[in-house]
Amino acid sequence: MKLDGRVALVTGASQGIGHACALALAREGATVAVAARNQQKLDELVAEIAALRAKDATAPKAAAFVIDVSEEEQVKSGIKAALAQFGKIDILVNNAGITRDQLLMRMKRSDWDAVLSTNLTSAYLCIQQVIGSMLKQRWGRIINITSVFGQMGQAGQANYAASKAGLIGLTLAMAREVASRNITCNAVAPGFIETSMTAALSEEFKQNAVKSIPLGRVGSPQDVASAVTFLASDEASYITGQVLGVNGGLLMG
Repeated sequence: MKLDGRVALVTGASQGIGHACALALAREGATVAVAARNQQKLDELVAEIAALRAKDATAPKAAAFVIDVSEEEQVKSGIKAALAQFGKIDILVNNAGITRDQLLMRMKRSDWDAVLSTNLTSAYLCIQQVIGSMLKQRWGRIINITSVFGQMGQAGQANYAASKAGLIGLTLAMAREVASRNITCNAVAPGFIETSMTAALSEEFKQNAVKSIPLGRVGSPQDVASAVTFLASDEASYITGQVLGVNGGLLMG
């Protein structure tokens, strides 16, 4: 297993892309600290990973940490607990995200603040809490889940697009800050992925979206998880400061 002995922390792990990333990292041998707001869903995910262990005694462990990433004190206490339990964090996947869609002229300040806090500020907070562990061991992987809309924009999602574009800037800055310590920082930018977030979109919108995707289909959470697993591995040791698009060709260049 290419991540054997590594410890990963995945935020927004209770469903969708985060859930898929946690399972994929576990299947490659990583011990996984899963974080989100929903205790029940986290417990179910830990049980899924435990089932892998039941088949193979050498399979990785997992533990759930209930964290609202928009709350600084919860981030600090939750990650402190994860470090206390596992001793280190090698891989951080900043995946937690929300939407509060509305045209900018009608958007409430509270909806702007909520999206920026959950999608962007949380990544800064999580990195700040794990970076000490990575610096100490001179090895680390920071992977930020951004979005194709952070690269090309989307009407009615000024807050979401701004937060995801901000994640790209954060990725580039961190890549430069920590490269000398053998720590990489990259972003994965999904396009249209079949999750609960996209399930709320109208069928007409989805059909039009598929027409704009050269591969002719929406992606799956596993498509994104595969990219994350690669960037977390030693095979990607010479890749940093990059945005890996997982979008079926929706955005090229």
